[in-house]
Amino acid sequence: MHPIEQAFSTSYLVALLMGLFSALHCLSMCGSIIGSLTLSLRREIRDNKGLLMPFVLSYNMGRITSYAIGGLIAGLLEHVLSIPLGEGHGHRVLQILSALVMLGAGLHIGGWFPRFAYIEKGGALFWKRLEPYGRRLIPVETLPQAFFFGMIWGWLPCGLVYTALALAATTGDVVRSTFTMLSFGIGTLPAVVGVGIMTSLLVRLSRMQKFRQIAGITLIVLAVMAAFPGLNPLVLHHLEY
Repeated sequence: MHPIEQAFSTSYLVALLMGLFSALHCLSMCGSIIGSLTLSLRREIRDNKGLLMPFVLSYNMGRITSYAIGGLIAGLLEHVLSIPLGEGHGHRVLQILSALVMLGAGLHIGGWFPRFAYIEKGGALFWKRLEPYGRRLIPVETLPQAFFFGMIWGWLPCGLVYTALALAATTGDVVRSTFTMLSFGIGTLPAVVGVGIMTSLLVRLSRMQKFRQIAGITLIVLAVMAAFPGLNPLVLHHLEY
């Protein structure tokens, strides 16, 4: 009988939840970027939701594409670490690091660790070099421009994006890590794309301290499961004989 192996990864579900929680954390930031995109469009497009929505969707497809590229890079990280540490040890190191980042994110969302925001400074240098290219795409006049605008702004420093990347790095597979970040991006869509009821609901929830604490505790529980996969009741196992 071979050792028990994981037959199902919950990384997609966890990343989706992170995306939803990041909407509570970054709603104003994402809203301001969408506002910049919208205001740069011609008036006849801004005033017609049927014409505006394709630009918003193109922007978000570009943003999520950048997340997927980040997930691919994160997936390669384990292979790099496995060279000096060995395959098992490298994966375990990434599991612990991912759990610590998720723990910090959970404490931050719950309002218990505001200094977690400092993690965003890690990407500030790269962002300073990239951001001017995004500015050059304004005013946005075509759908491809909106897509590339989204790709650039997808690298905006964000602690919860880094948290999702840390999770993606522990999946042990480049394809799975890429789809983990795609799941994260999908989780952010309701707040960024949604208009009217959905956006208003998320704004109200983001202002409810109790809801933020519930979201934070959920991430903390997920962090514990990331550190100790055997405790995760959602992971299916199979035995090979």
